Amino acid sequence: MRKFNKDLIFGLYDDETDLMAAVKSAKKDHLEIYDVYSPFPVHGLDPILGLSESRLHIAGFIYGALGALTAFLGMTWIFTMDWPIIFGGKPYWSVPAFIPITFELTVLFAAIGMTVTFYVINGQGPGVTNPVLHDRITDDKFCLAFDTHHVEVNDAEAFFEKTGASLVDRKNI
Repeated sequence: MRKFNKDLIFGLYDDETDLMAAVKSAKKDHLEIYDVYSPFPVHGLDPILGLSESRLHIAGFIYGALGALTAFLGMTWIFTMDWPIIFGGKPYWSVPAFIPITFELTVLFAAIGMTVTFYVINGQGPGVTNPVLHDRITDDKFCLAFDTHHVEVNDAEAFFEKTGASLVDRKNI
């Protein structure tokens, strides 16, 4: 397991609306949030945290364009230069016949490229074990975590009590 040398204090919430209210309250109180964990995406949480939109869709477009060019140019070279055969009266360079394979390689390159990019950016992949603050976070609890180097422990505990956290704990990851 990787060691991040982070001493975190975190609170677990039972509902995503409680989590959203706690995040808004933390922002209002100028507390520096380390991270928010949830078992599923919470709509509207990104703007409250001040997170920008992901640029993964730009990478997906580039990978898709690379796949389309690879397919179209590859078939063009194969059927006009390398192995020119007339199939059923079609010309050597039959663009409508190239469309299905071009589409499939566009989707394939975009899917594989975006998956690999996502895993590399997030430090995930085979053999990587990421720390888990609490087992219930991936099940049915929502977590708000503070780094104790940036937030006083007593202030964080008072904050969690004020915002209705069902469990408050500390963990070094």
